Amino acid sequence: MIKDALSVLNWKRNIRGKMFWSAFLSFTAAVYLTSLLGNDLGIITNPFGSYAVMIVSFFLLFYILTRPVVRQLKRLADGLMFLAGGNLDYRVPLSSQDELGKVAQNINYMAEQLQEMMEKERRIEMSKMELITSVSHDLRTPLTSIIGYLNLLKNDDYQDLDEHKRYIGNAFNKTQQLKKLIDDLFEYTRLTSGAEQLDLRTVDLSGLLEQIIAEFEPIAQEHSLTVRTDLGQGRVFGSVDVEKFVRAVDNLLVNALKFSVQTGDIAVRLAEREEHIRLEVENRGKPITKEQEQLLFERFYKAEPSRSDNRMPPGGGLGLSIAKNIVELHGGRIGLHHHEGLFVFYIELPRT
Repeated sequence: MIKDALSVLNWKRNIRGKMFWSAFLSFTAAVYLTSLLGNDLGIITNPFGSYAVMIVSFFLLFYILTRPVVRQLKRLADGLMFLAGGNLDYRVPLSSQDELGKVAQNINYMAEQLQEMMEKERRIEMSKMELITSVSHDLRTPLTSIIGYLNLLKNDDYQDLDEHKRYIGNAFNKTQQLKKLIDDLFEYTRLTSGAEQLDLRTVDLSGLLEQIIAEFEPIAQEHSLTVRTDLGQGRVFGSVDVEKFVRAVDNLLVNALKFSVQTGDIAVRLAEREEHIRLEVENRGKPITKEQEQLLFERFYKAEPSRSDNRMPPGGGLGLSIAKNIVELHGGRIGLHHHEGLFVFYIELPRT
């Protein structure tokens, strides 16, 4: 209570202090002016005139001294009207350090938050349009091929049984590509919806990686690639959703397979650090720019065709984005170290 009373004496930081000192100075000046006009100069000769001069002087001086406060209130009101009209770039001038100054700061902060929310909504809307455009394009390409092959088969437009089988095989491959795109899209939307729940279990990550790599090695050999592993001496245990973790690792391996130089190798390393478990997938490919590095984990981002292996079916640009979402759901992080064509994708998971 004493602190509140003393705060009134603070002219700069307290609006009550301004009003108090304005009233005090106005009253003091009015009394002095009345005394000067009545006693010293003899202009006022009756009590009624003295009271009238004192009252008029008090209100006039009080009006002059409180004009800055009134102007500041008007600026606040005008600022709110500007913001209400949709001009979120407007900022209220900060001309004092009292309560009205804090109100001005809060109004400006509110305008910044509203502006950020509007920009976020615009980005979300643009992202939705990009999603629709990308999905439509990626689904239409294999679907057009399937329709083309089916039309040829429907019209018996083939020369022999071998060509008939080739058309069927090509159409089947396109359906598999279409299914992969749809599965990736479904997985991505499920992971980013915020409703996905993890089935966490403590598992031997080194043993799990051995199984994943054993299934991956024949595919790598078909593309003239060798898989090298360094999974440590002992067992590394971690708390993961096995199905989703396998999906994330598989996406990193497929990415390395697509963009590795032929007759090269892919290195997989697992290590247990003080604060986290680190998994690395290393391969050598065509160098990329810093701007491309930042886009690799963005959804629907695809490397230029010159970097990819033409023997691999084109993807939907969701593999690394899905891996990123899975790792972040586990409370970990995913990233890339790249130097002159040497790519090291890493996953860091918290230790159990």
